Amino acid sequence: MKILTGNDLKSGAVVWWDGANWSIHVGEAVDAGDEAELILAREEAARRVNSSYAIDAEQTPEGPRPAHIKDRVRALGPTVRPDLAVPTVEKVGWDWVI
Repeated sequence: MKILTGNDLKSGAVVWWDGANWSIHVGEAVDAGDEAELILAREEAARRVNSSYAIDAEQTPEGPRPAHIKDRVRALGPTVRPDLAVPTVEKVGWDWVI
């Protein structure tokens, strides 16, 4: 499965493609499949997101889980300030990262 991530141009927040828009919750990410590059090009051109890219992920009961630890950390928020973590961390827990 391929999911899309990037940064919101207005807030700088890490965002995930949900099939129609960008969400701060990785659990809402959908498989972009063969359309990944087309979606990324369109969204960057519309200036809704920047530094966007496609990543490998696996589907879990909690939703998609990025394959690489870097993107799992990005999904939950800063590790040095748990009070700023995305609310998803309450659902999946920090052990989801490792």
